[in-house]
Amino acid sequence: MPSNSLIRSSNLFSLSTLYALVFAYSTVALADLPLVDFDRMGRVGLAGSFAGLDIAANSSSSLSFDPTTSTLLSRAPDGSLARLGSTDSGGTILAACALGDSIYVAGNFSSISGSSATNVASYSPSTSTFLALGQNGPDGPVSSLFCDDTNGNLWAGGKFSSPASSVAVWNPQSSSWSPPPFGGLSGAAGEVLSITSNSSQNSLIFTGSFLTSFGNSSVALNDTNNPNVPFSAGATPFSSSLVPLPLGNAQIEASPSTTQAGLSNINNTLCPAGSDGPGNSWFAQDGAQAVITVREFRFLSASGIRIGNTFLDDRGTTGFSLTTIPDNAVRTLHYVDPHTGQNQTCTNPCPLLTDPSIPYQDFLFDSSLDITGFQLTLSQWQGASSGLHLLQLLSSGAFASSLQADNGISCFAPDASGTAQTQDWTAKVVKTNIAGTVQTVLVSSVSVDTPSNQGPTFTWMPYVSASGDYTVNLLVPGCTNLQDCALRTSVKVTVFPGGGQAPFVQTVSQQNMDDAVTQIYSGPVVPTTSNFSMTVTMALADQPTGQGQNGQYELVADRVELVLNSANVTSVSIGNGTNATSSVGAQTTFGFLEWPMSQTQNVTISGVLPTSSLTSLDRVGLDLFNGLGGLSALQAGDMSTIAAAVHHPSGIVFLGGAFSLSAGPAQGASNIALWKNGGLATLAGNGLDSTVRVLALSGDRSALFVGGNFRDAADKSTGGKLSGVASYDVQTNQWSTLNGGVNGAVQGLDITSDNLLLVVGNFTQTGDGNEANGLAAWNLTSKAWVNPAGFLVGKLSFVGNSTAPSKGKAQAQLLAGSVSASLKFGAAGFVTIQNGDSDSQGVPNITPFSVQVEGSTGGNVSTANIKRQYVHNKKRSSVLGGWIGGLFRRQVNTANLAPLPSLTPSNAPTVLSGAYWTNSSTSRENAILGGNFTYLSTAGGEARNIAVYDVGAGAVSALQGNQVNGTVRSLLVQGDELYVGGSFSVQGTAFNGFAVYNLARQEWDTVNFQPLSGSSGSSASGVVVRSITASPSQSNTIIVGGSFSQAGGAPCRAICSFNTETKQWTALGNGIQGEVSSVSYAGESRDTIVAAGSLALADGTGANVLEFAIPNSTWTAVGDTSQLPGPVTAMEVNDGNSSSIFAAGRSTDGSASFLSFWNGASWTAVGSSFEGSTDVAQLTMVPLQNTHAANGIIQPDRMLWISGSLADSSFGNASSALFDGQQIIPYVVSSTSAGNPGTIASLIFSLSSFSFTQRHFLATGIVILISIAIAAGVVFWLALVGILWTLFARREDKLDKYDGPEADDDDSTTHRPSSLLEHINAATRTTIIGNSPFGPQDGPKHAEAAGMAAAASSDPFGPDASNFARADTPSDAMGGIMGGEEMSRPAHARYSFDGAGEGELPMAAGQELEILDDKDTAWWYARDLRTGHEGVVPAAYVY
Repeated sequence: MPSNSLIRSSNLFSLSTLYALVFAYSTVALADLPLVDFDRMGRVGLAGSFAGLDIAANSSSSLSFDPTTSTLLSRAPDGSLARLGSTDSGGTILAACALGDSIYVAGNFSSISGSSATNVASYSPSTSTFLALGQNGPDGPVSSLFCDDTNGNLWAGGKFSSPASSVAVWNPQSSSWSPPPFGGLSGAAGEVLSITSNSSQNSLIFTGSFLTSFGNSSVALNDTNNPNVPFSAGATPFSSSLVPLPLGNAQIEASPSTTQAGLSNINNTLCPAGSDGPGNSWFAQDGAQAVITVREFRFLSASGIRIGNTFLDDRGTTGFSLTTIPDNAVRTLHYVDPHTGQNQTCTNPCPLLTDPSIPYQDFLFDSSLDITGFQLTLSQWQGASSGLHLLQLLSSGAFASSLQADNGISCFAPDASGTAQTQDWTAKVVKTNIAGTVQTVLVSSVSVDTPSNQGPTFTWMPYVSASGDYTVNLLVPGCTNLQDCALRTSVKVTVFPGGGQAPFVQTVSQQNMDDAVTQIYSGPVVPTTSNFSMTVTMALADQPTGQGQNGQYELVADRVELVLNSANVTSVSIGNGTNATSSVGAQTTFGFLEWPMSQTQNVTISGVLPTSSLTSLDRVGLDLFNGLGGLSALQAGDMSTIAAAVHHPSGIVFLGGAFSLSAGPAQGASNIALWKNGGLATLAGNGLDSTVRVLALSGDRSALFVGGNFRDAADKSTGGKLSGVASYDVQTNQWSTLNGGVNGAVQGLDITSDNLLLVVGNFTQTGDGNEANGLAAWNLTSKAWVNPAGFLVGKLSFVGNSTAPSKGKAQAQLLAGSVSASLKFGAAGFVTIQNGDSDSQGVPNITPFSVQVEGSTGGNVSTANIKRQYVHNKKRSSVLGGWIGGLFRRQVNTANLAPLPSLTPSNAPTVLSGAYWTNSSTSRENAILGGNFTYLSTAGGEARNIAVYDVGAGAVSALQGNQVNGTVRSLLVQGDELYVGGSFSVQGTAFNGFAVYNLARQEWDTVNFQPLSGSSGSSASGVVVRSITASPSQSNTIIVGGSFSQAGGAPCRAICSFNTETKQWTALGNGIQGEVSSVSYAGESRDTIVAAGSLALADGTGANVLEFAIPNSTWTAVGDTSQLPGPVTAMEVNDGNSSSIFAAGRSTDGSASFLSFWNGASWTAVGSSFEGSTDVAQLTMVPLQNTHAANGIIQPDRMLWISGSLADSSFGNASSALFDGQQIIPYVVSSTSAGNPGTIASLIFSLSSFSFTQRHFLATGIVILISIAIAAGVVFWLALVGILWTLFARREDKLDKYDGPEADDDDSTTHRPSSLLEHINAATRTTIIGNSPFGPQDGPKHAEAAGMAAAASSDPFGPDASNFARADTPSDAMGGIMGGEEMSRPAHARYSFDGAGEGELPMAAGQELEILDDKDTAWWYARDLRTGHEGVVPAAYVY
């Protein structure tokens, strides 16, 4: 079982070395990892069908696990997992901890990661190696480890015999094993299951199945008083054992008293509620001797007083005397000098110390006295007056009255003495031997012929604070005063002294004429708890004396008095039978041992530990031993174990395991119990119905988390909702469910610094239905199951902290168990991805989707008529058939088109698409995700198929209104309008595969909507929309592609244009046939639509990639259909270049996959290494931070991103890969929850266009120097231009062509600075960069490949402004200084602008722009978001 190391802070090691091991497996691979520039694409995410994901370079060994071994993994603070090593086949790892720079791992194994090591090994993160730990280590399984950071030792517990029984200690400095100071633990099963620390972390707690004996010492079993009373050197073990008499009902006068508020009431000193101060102390009047008189007016048996001085305002009592009442005798008192330890006596005055380190002193009489009160004279003081903080009257030892009203709770005692009775008892008032006092007793009448076991009984339960040798007296009032002598008889008194001793039975006569004190027991009284009450029961004697009166006896119950004779009880032998002689002997504990870490001396004596080593918490083991039925029960085959213990700062000890208590105060407790106030107690529901394996306290210590095999409370009161893991509220003592727990056994728990409870074990789901294969995470703040961030499939046996935030480090964890699959990140179908930092070696930062998604439960639209099988077209064997086929080889009937494969898994849960939307009300960017899934929104409630994910806040919300019924495959956001495509319907609307939702109004936009339909014109025909894109060259137009035949009742097959303002559908030209899978755009103005799928022109000419020229509304085929093996599932146009197109798909017969490249003349296969099982879902070009080798297919500054389910002969499986024109490089691997390869459906990004051009910056110092030189030159040129301008203005009557005839010369908004800015920009760039880096490389994304050669030889800063890049802006010019941070904001064109001048950007009214530089008041530098073109625009034309 796992070691319970959940709350210690000693298991620490360098976090930097832990992180170093993450890259240990892939250093070489990382050096070759392409540096994709995700940040240039805006917000970027990956969507698909996966539960775990990682960068391929990190995961070379992540998917190769042998579940017959046990694997050790590290979990970083961000939740990512990294593999450290695995044991031999059949091995297990049960515990781990960190000490110094090493990780120690233990269990039952013979080797780990190829290194021979028996049961315990060390791991060095710096070298990534495992080593054995010396010779003579544990020769059996090790179940627990504790790393003692204070002393630098490793403690191991388990079931072994060498170097000691069940416990061993490893010293890293001497590299040697040794037995523990106590020699080991044996007995019972002889096994240690957990080692942890107490709440103050200065002692170790061992639990398991073992026996420990204490005895053979001159030290008392219990030399402490009530643990709630603060220690004082002014008390002795004897006086500390005396229970104070309650004085709450006494008459108390103190005169004269001060008039200071809060310090004039002497009653505040009887049991102060707080420290010395107002409300808890008393002052006498300044300069006056004070007298305190206490009268109880009833019989009191007292041994002395306890006085605590005040230390406020330098006041305090220094001398006093005590007079008892009613005899008015000044008493000689005995005390111990706290400074010398010598016994002293005093009378008048007695000294009271003013040392704040002595909170109180005990002063005792010569012997116990019967008094009714006392008078205390404070004759000497310091400062302005005398005063007190504590005043108590000490009893003779302990007491209990038959009248419960007289059994007031003693100061600081956990409970008052108690009574119990059977049948009727009535009160009688009797005189006492003390003048002026009376005593009330209880009497009961019983027929003279009544057997003893049928008569009335009375039980006293006096509270006893400490072990000792006591005389127990029964006080019997004389029958003369009660006038009932004829009724008196004899009684049987049974004394239970505790500590496992046999009861003492005695017959006592109550026929005494005068008051009598009868001794009923003398010997040791051994409390087993801090609220222990000894039991004295009185009943009619078995053979009662006397004749009775009128056939009745009368039994009298007065008081029981315990007189402490000695507090040093040192030996006891437990006898058997009535009146057995009792002396104290060895005490036995079970399953629990506390050992101070400062205790290093070997104290073992013949297998019995001395009583001097017995700690206060060792009483837990004593109570467990007795509660389980003692040695006889354990020897009879009891298989009880204590698997875990947690010490709460309040003093409570929680115990979990496999046990059932049959005796004691916690009788009936099953598998979990608590120990508080010195005794065992049950938890709510009497515990749990099966084994508890691990315990953990929450960070604020308010909740206890419990893990194990249970399902319910022991009394079945929770309805089976505590499955495997549950929470127990320490304050309210109530069980709480963790949303149904998990569906299997829990082996380990750990609480992380980010407030997650990690749960590991043998389970596959959490209670809310989310998949969790061996690892789950419960958010303590939101109280919900969440994504644990790392992905794992297995059966884990251990989880524990490896670093602690208390030492200034981020917290990490170690996990271990049988692992089938693991990846760095656990994510339910979606992650965000961005550039890594400078130390990441090119590895991007990945943030998993924080919400669990599951299979959709809604009424999905049937897609049976959409899903098709791959078909084999049968060739005609006749010559005629072959001839006709050759003649019309490019004319295809629609019915003969190959079906479009449905490649991306649509079985739930799957995220298939996404889009980014900026919420105008919050200005936060949200990812909108679509697919086939369900989830719980942050606000609560189940939603499906579309989720709005606030990435920054980690919150998810649903669309308001009716939910989508079916699968969402495509999403597009335009402003606040969300366009949804797929195969679905929305109840109450006409939506069928295509829908519109207004995100601002949070409602479906159904006004004037015309639905899509299939060939039959009905929704049952199976509409599927796979692509929704915005037309870059047409305002208010989106292009919808998929499988449909009509739009709004008009023919429009496979692809259609939708006007977002009028909501009208328009067919593209004369249309096409087949099914569209992908749409992209080509041309300088992106006025050519490129569609791919299983397609043919309207005349039947087959071509799976087609082009539509928007200006002349004509469709043309891209290449010969015979050059593509089959339908295209994904297509991408390289930066708008119609002579650079990539297409991927499957062969017509479905047996093979392909990736092909169109160079403007023909299709060429480029993905020949893909295996037949490869399915490509998406192709897209991505920019790079670096460059790759030049080739004729893809430019050096970009690569082709390939997503889907990829299988390649060179690298195996991947979910996304990069193609540089020569080789395919695996980039992302993913896995399903079952451990099978996952699928990436789409790479989504927020910028609709971006530049591939890379920006290069000089060193900051050089940029500053050059900037100064340029600034001087600019000033010169501006001055020169100004002079020339003035001269020409005077000589000519007309203005420059850019000035309007009625313009004001001072209105700079009408002056286009094109020529001036162009020359300054050219001069600046030539000076800084030299020959432009844009010349030999490709332009931004709007440039066509066909014009690249010309562009390379022409002026890169020519009048087409095609090379205006972000580096041209003032912000970018300072990029070296500003760290490359981009400063921009969105805007719109107020008016149209022709942009005819050099460096100017044309724009249409309403067009979306991105302002890159607005430092000039008249002209701003902007980017066209549709095309990526950049240039200057009039500031007044933009809003």
